[in-house]
Amino acid sequence: MQIAFRTHDLGVKGLENAIEKAKTCGISAVQLVAYKFLDEIKYAPGALDEANSAAIGEALKAAGIEVPLIGAYFNPVHSNKEKVANCKAVFKDYLKYSKTLGCNIVGSETGSFNDDKWTYNPLNRTEEALQTVIATFKELAAYAKEVGAFVGMEGAAGHVCWNVATLKRAVDAIGADNIKVIFDIYNYLDASNYKNYLEILDEGLKTFGNIVVFHIKDCVFEDGKLKQVAPGKGMFDFDKILSRIKKYDENAVLVLEGTTGDDIIPCSEFIRNKWNSL
Repeated sequence: MQIAFRTHDLGVKGLENAIEKAKTCGISAVQLVAYKFLDEIKYAPGALDEANSAAIGEALKAAGIEVPLIGAYFNPVHSNKEKVANCKAVFKDYLKYSKTLGCNIVGSETGSFNDDKWTYNPLNRTEEALQTVIATFKELAAYAKEVGAFVGMEGAAGHVCWNVATLKRAVDAIGADNIKVIFDIYNYLDASNYKNYLEILDEGLKTFGNIVVFHIKDCVFEDGKLKQVAPGKGMFDFDKILSRIKKYDENAVLVLEGTTGDDIIPCSEFIRNKWNSL
């Protein structure tokens, strides 16, 4: 099992600062989102190149920090088609230089018709939306194959691939063996189904044989809404969650997505201790 954190959740800017913070917190793996913690790398086509990707990858390797996932998340159903085209170009840049960065998987969620809000819109659950996502990721998977990389897809209740079945349908329709799945239980929950989180996890584990990363979160239900909290501070039964994941993959990658600040060290210890006790 490997515990990782997103680079921009470390609370610092710059590569040297991120490495130092990771060492201080005992972090040996990161979900790399370069443009969110490196001001010099913008989210734009051509911003990531051979030189700066090599510098990042070499520095992380020298520090003993692994990269199980690269994030280049974008909205494939955004109403601004020029923006979508730019985002696809950025995603392809990250695929091209993924191995130089220290990984070979670049991931994204499947987007929403609410554009930059990434929230529920009834149009998300239309056939048109799903076919757009399928076409987009099929193009990305084809390019990824050219450069020897993999594409990670992540579902969420407010997005086009809003449940396990819809993401499965998309993956099957794309039909590429270099499509992998990023699984986040919390993402699939809303006020109508949050009590069924273990059943949703079971469905995902049964449905997908290619989950490469699990995003680990916790939550509480307050004022009719779900609110994310740090692992161990909410309603999730981590004995049951982690035992299921461990049975699925003893070498699972667990990214504590959204865990920041003073929660980083204790939450990492909490998850590790739980895992080791199972």
